[in-house]
Amino acid sequence: MRFFPKLFLFFFCLSYSIITFSQETSVSFTDQWEFVGVAVEEPGYTIWGSSPIIGEDGKTHLFVARWPGDKVDPGWRTHSEIAHYVSDSPEGPFTFSEIAVKGDIEGLGLKSMADQKAYAPHNPAIHKVGDQYALFYIMNDGIEKHPSNQYICLSVSKSLYGPWVKVGEDGVILKPSENENYWTHSATNGVNNPAFLQHPDGGFFLYFKSEKAKMGLAMAEKLEGPYVQLPFPVSANDRNIEDGYAFIYDGNFALLTTDNHGILEEGGGLLWKSKDGIHFDSYEKGFHRINDYTSVDMSKVAVHYGSKTRPYAKFERPQVLLIDGKPKYLYVASGTNIYGGPFTVSYVLKNKSTLD
Repeated sequence: MRFFPKLFLFFFCLSYSIITFSQETSVSFTDQWEFVGVAVEEPGYTIWGSSPIIGEDGKTHLFVARWPGDKVDPGWRTHSEIAHYVSDSPEGPFTFSEIAVKGDIEGLGLKSMADQKAYAPHNPAIHKVGDQYALFYIMNDGIEKHPSNQYICLSVSKSLYGPWVKVGEDGVILKPSENENYWTHSATNGVNNPAFLQHPDGGFFLYFKSEKAKMGLAMAEKLEGPYVQLPFPVSANDRNIEDGYAFIYDGNFALLTTDNHGILEEGGGLLWKSKDGIHFDSYEKGFHRINDYTSVDMSKVAVHYGSKTRPYAKFERPQVLLIDGKPKYLYVASGTNIYGGPFTVSYVLKNKSTLD
């Protein structure tokens, strides 16, 4: 008879362990992130979106939008450039390597706008496609018409260290549609902020933001295009979102975006999900505000972009580092330097639920 109590106790402990393990591993996407610290900080420069990739050398490479810190506004629209940073670890520290893509404006001086062609490569997204690297980014053709004149470009290279060669004649792969029935026709903010995905069944999906801060989709059979737009937006938001990052997650197409105006939480993020990659109607929280991941004294932070009266710090431009198909690191920009520094920095978080 003494055997059965012991057997019962064994199965009770085993069941409790399984339940506890299940609870511990069913953490929501947003609660999986753990703050690490600063990813990129560069004296004299405003740092913005940082797009990550693991190179063939085993190092982590970031492609970062930056511009001189004294060009507060409209600095990113005129002086942004894409810089390459490298680290032995996804958590940094990252060291500047070289400029990957630069606009037509050299140095700090502005020439006549009529003499220029393309400005301010910005919001990069880096990917490996076959035996080459693909660097997507946005540009514009003059401050007078900005932001309606934003468009998406692509440069490719056999090496993460370059040289980067524009596809086609000028690198441009997507502009607002000339078809008046398409939702991007005469869009007030053009087409911008590329999010690229190699479709599991072949071909390429290029997500982007356009009119009323919704996400759109263009498709291509070849990396260099042509990219054919869908005539309608693919996200169901009725409030502004920004900066999608596209990846396959939990059997779904996923877009990780900001939540600028409180669809779930103003200043947080959204994880949009879709079965076909075309209709993004469902979402959950993608990430919290900075304050929920680390201690922030808002009276001591430096707010370089955004409201100075906002009682929280806000992440921008989320970019995910996938390792073995899993989202393991999240790189984010912010208009707020939580350490009080004179310029913005980018931050890195790690996924504590999927790290080995």
